[in-house]
Amino acid sequence: MRLNVLRGSLAAGVILFLAGIVSVEAASPPSQPAEGPGGVGDRKATVVKRLLGRGAATTFAFYSSGAPPAAGRPVVIFLHGWGVVNPQSYGGWIDHLVRQGWLVLVPRFQEVNRTRPSDAPGIAETLVKSAITDLASDADAKPDLARVALIGHLAGAAVAMDLAADARSHGLPVPKLIFAATPGGIASGPKSRGITLTDLSAVDPSTIIVTMVGDKDTRAADLAAKRLLREASAVPLERKLFVRALSDDHGFPALTATLAAPAGVDPAFDGGAIKQGPEPKDAPKDTPKPPPFRWSPEMALTGEQQTLVSQVNIARVDALDYLGFWKTFDLAAAAAFAGSDAIAIKNNARLADMERWSDGWPVKRLFIETPRPAPAAQAGAPAAAARKR
Repeated sequence: MRLNVLRGSLAAGVILFLAGIVSVEAASPPSQPAEGPGGVGDRKATVVKRLLGRGAATTFAFYSSGAPPAAGRPVVIFLHGWGVVNPQSYGGWIDHLVRQGWLVLVPRFQEVNRTRPSDAPGIAETLVKSAITDLASDADAKPDLARVALIGHLAGAAVAMDLAADARSHGLPVPKLIFAATPGGIASGPKSRGITLTDLSAVDPSTIIVTMVGDKDTRAADLAAKRLLREASAVPLERKLFVRALSDDHGFPALTATLAAPAGVDPAFDGGAIKQGPEPKDAPKDTPKPPPFRWSPEMALTGEQQTLVSQVNIARVDALDYLGFWKTFDLAAAAAFAGSDAIAIKNNARLADMERWSDGWPVKRLFIETPRPAPAAQAGAPAAAARKR
């Protein structure tokens, strides 16, 4: 009798265990919305892919074919991570932006193992200026330079901040929004590796700055994100936002918010398949030769950087993308172009909501925080502290 009872108990336990596995496997992540922030957008759009510039000094341009709105297309300048120079690594996000009506510029500001991080912002600035000039006569592209946003991933976030700080004095369009996704790669001192930040107090006070990180590998991204927010001191706190995406393994495949999470590979955006157009007839024939190449150790990717690049280059699109990073950027851009601020973005109920797994269980919501005043300013700014409470 006891043996039968034991067998029955074991059988019941196995059934419950298997049922739990089936339940977990059956819970799939929420699908991408058809429309709206983070949504698919215009499914019928044909994506135009152009490679602007010559030699290694090139910028990828992506936009939908056909006549744009009368005001033109809003422009997003997408600054890649260090070592991630092929736009296919961000193809999912780029495709989303194009189908939402954006003109996407991806300046290739790095030759892997040949570019110094300290030179990257200047190279990116030159490429963006050249690309805007090249597209000025393209009736289908039609960039609207009154609506410009910057997206930067990893070291690209630091480059984005430098471009924004230098925009007005260097003849670049002043961005309405800077979106720094899992920022990193910032030099900690004059002799350290990484992107050297310029004086970020020059970032226009009307800019909205959103930094967004994941809950995996958090320390470096957290420190970088908060440093960017802090050093852009002319931008008031109500125009800054810190957002954290949370990993969730309730279902399958699990959602893991790592440094590579903002990437999402789409081979349709393989840069190697995008060819340069014919050289303009009026292009100068005798161009000055570049200075002799001199290699230095800071040009080479470290082992840690190579590992991260490998992770970025295999990242898949999931709900952390379209309900996390993409949706947050879409909502922030809409607020920035409408003259609103980060408080309005934070108070939008759609921002934190990550929807539900297929079994009805809610996906972990985004964590959203308005940055606190710098310690030196706290004593002298009780009104700002009161507003935050």
